Amino acid sequence: MRKLFTYGSLMCDDIMVHVAGPCRTIGSARLTDYRCVAVKNEEYPAIFNNGGYITHGVLYDQISDDGFARLDEFEGEMYERRVVAVTLEDGSTVETYTYVFKPEFAHLLTDENWQFEAFLKKGKAAFIEKYVGFTRI
Repeated sequence: MRKLFTYGSLMCDDIMVHVAGPCRTIGSARLTDYRCVAVKNEEYPAIFNNGGYITHGVLYDQISDDGFARLDEFEGEMYERRVVAVTLEDGSTVETYTYVFKPEFAHLLTDENWQFEAFLKKGKAAFIEKYVGFTRI
């Protein structure tokens, strides 16, 4: 599988390519029964399984093995890569990877829904300054 559903900073093509390398944007997608919330003192969000919520994001394809290795390292110990099913704008369903927040780190989550529009206006510049310099050690 070469697909990844992103729901936070990686929805920005420039950030995604910087972290994962060349890939193809498929388009908007949604993940049912997962909630997307802000992480305390960070610009990025986390998702966790929670019935009744929908997380909107972007689906990418053609991610290389090296790209996934970089993404795994970028996401770090608080997230696990998991296979989920997302729904595309045309109503079709696709299996893909996404990064889900591990339960043992739940104390780092807020109860505030994360907003991509607010990230673009206020958080992206700070995020880029802090994280886009990411390189694999």
